[in-house]
Amino acid sequence: MRVLITGGAGFIGSHLAEAHLEKGDDVYIIDDLSTGSMDNIRSLQKNTAYKDKLFVHINTILNPDILLDLTGICDVVYHLAAAVGVKTILDKPLESIVTNIQGTEKVLEMCNKFKKRVLIASTSEVYGKHMHAPLVETDNIIYGPSSKFRWSYAASKLMDEFTALAHHRTNGLEVVIARLFNTVGPRQTGAYGMVIPRFIAQALNNESITVFGDGTQTRTFTYVNDVVASLIALMASDQAVGEVTNIGGVEEVTILELAQKIIEMTKSSSKIKFIPYEEAFGKDFEDMQRRVPSTEKLARITGFAPDKSLEFILTKVIESNKVGS
Repeated sequence: MRVLITGGAGFIGSHLAEAHLEKGDDVYIIDDLSTGSMDNIRSLQKNTAYKDKLFVHINTILNPDILLDLTGICDVVYHLAAAVGVKTILDKPLESIVTNIQGTEKVLEMCNKFKKRVLIASTSEVYGKHMHAPLVETDNIIYGPSSKFRWSYAASKLMDEFTALAHHRTNGLEVVIARLFNTVGPRQTGAYGMVIPRFIAQALNNESITVFGDGTQTRTFTYVNDVVASLIALMASDQAVGEVTNIGGVEEVTILELAQKIIEMTKSSSKIKFIPYEEAFGKDFEDMQRRVPSTEKLARITGFAPDKSLEFILTKVIESNKVGS
C-alpha cells in the first residue's frame, strides 16, 4: 500500500510514517517544516530497509501541483499538517487559520478528485469549554468570544470536520475524522506550548517548572504509539468512514499534580512557579479547565483503545530526553 502523510515530519506524523514502513508500506511525506523537523525522520531516511520505501517532499500542501501528484500516487491519505500549539496560534493567528482551513480544503479536493480515503486529524480543542467528563463525539460545542484568538484554532479545526463530512455526504468521499487528546511521546518538543516536554526539560535542568494559571485544570495524555495504532485501525475500518472518533488517554490529572509527579520521577530540585495566563499568553487566551475523552466509540469500531498509564508515558519521555541531552 502507498500512504501519503501530510505533516509527516512532525511529531505524530513521523511515528505514523515509521509504523507504516514497518508494515512494509510505501510512505510519501509532504511537510513544509514549519513545525515539523527533519530530525524526526532522519533515522528513517538512514535505514537501508526503507531506501526505496520512503519519499520525502519538503513543500506545502497549498501547492496544488505537488499535492496532485502525491494524492494520485497514493492509496490513502492521512492529513496531519496543521498549525499546532497554543503559542503558534496566538503568535501567527492569520497564518494558522489559512493553514488549517485552506490546507484541509485542498487535501479534501484532491482526495475527492481521485476518490482516495482520507483521515483528517482533528483535536479535542473543538469541544471548547465543557466541564463534564467524559466528552463524547456528539457533545455540543461551547466556545468563548471571537476576541479571544485562542478559540480560532478550535473553530478552524471544527470547520475542517464540517468540510470533510460535507464531502462525504455530498460526494461520497470516504473520510475518517479523529479527535486527538494531548498526544505525548518521544520527539515531541515543548517549543509550541506542549506541557509535558516543557515540564520535563525544566525538571531535568533543575529550573523552575512554570505552571500557567493555578494548576487546577485537568487533562488526559495519550502515548503516541497508541495514537498511531488508533489512526491506522480507524483508516482500515469501514465503520469509521463518515464518523468522528475520539482518541485519548485514560488517566485524568491536574497540571499541578503533573508538575509534582515529574519533579518526583526526575528527582529534580525544581520548584513550581505559577504564571498568570495573561503573562504567559497575553489577553487573547482562555483555557479549557477539563478535557477527558470517552473512547467507547473507538473501542467499538476498532477493538482497540489507548491504555498506557501516565507513569508509563512520563517514563518514556524522560528516558528519551535524557538520551537526547
